[in-house]
Amino acid sequence: MPTADNAFTTALGLILTLDPALMDIVRLSLQVSLSAVLIAALIGLPLGAALALWAFPGRGMVVVMLNAFMGLPPVVAGLMVYLMLSRAGPLGQLGLLFTPTAMVIAQTVLVLPIVAALARQHIEALLGEYREQLASFGLGRARMMPTLLWDARVALTTVVLAGFGRASAEVGAVLIVGGNIDGVTRVMTTAIALETNRGNLALALGLGLVLLLLVACVNGAAHLLGERARRQMG
Repeated sequence: MPTADNAFTTALGLILTLDPALMDIVRLSLQVSLSAVLIAALIGLPLGAALALWAFPGRGMVVVMLNAFMGLPPVVAGLMVYLMLSRAGPLGQLGLLFTPTAMVIAQTVLVLPIVAALARQHIEALLGEYREQLASFGLGRARMMPTLLWDARVALTTVVLAGFGRASAEVGAVLIVGGNIDGVTRVMTTAIALETNRGNLALALGLGLVLLLLVACVNGAAHLLGERARRQMG
């Protein structure tokens, strides 16, 4: 059994030498998470803005559901996507189960409520501040949406970064729908769990260090954007 010191030294060596196996896992992880966050942002930001701008029957229920789904357990999201993509499911004929596409769908399901709910809160607060000014320009709600989204861009970028942090650190959903197949659907979180069980602590630790660095960079960027937004607001 390798010691912790040896495993840590070997892990650093894997990172510094850009070990192909490690880099393939990191590359797939980034590809899946970035794709999911992009899709969630393209859907969630306009959806959140629409919920802030328009009143309609059942709006309160939609807001409550979005807030509830922010805490959706990953394994439940994975199970939902699995049932949809399995052979007996409505999308089973597409053959997407145990592919990176299925993992993107699962992570999108997890990230979308976070982006939409937080975007609604930011746009609603901004609308309360600028409502009279926008109305004086004769802008309807549809024309207000791009204006408010642009004005809230710094805060919304932080929201998207929070979504990426959620996606990149997720393990349950991608394990269910991806199957953790070597060279096909193995990402950092699932590989860490597998390699730890195998006793391959060096690779598990190397991937863990990369994941920690990635999360730290995301949190750092979110903090800097938040500080910038506070300075702009005076």
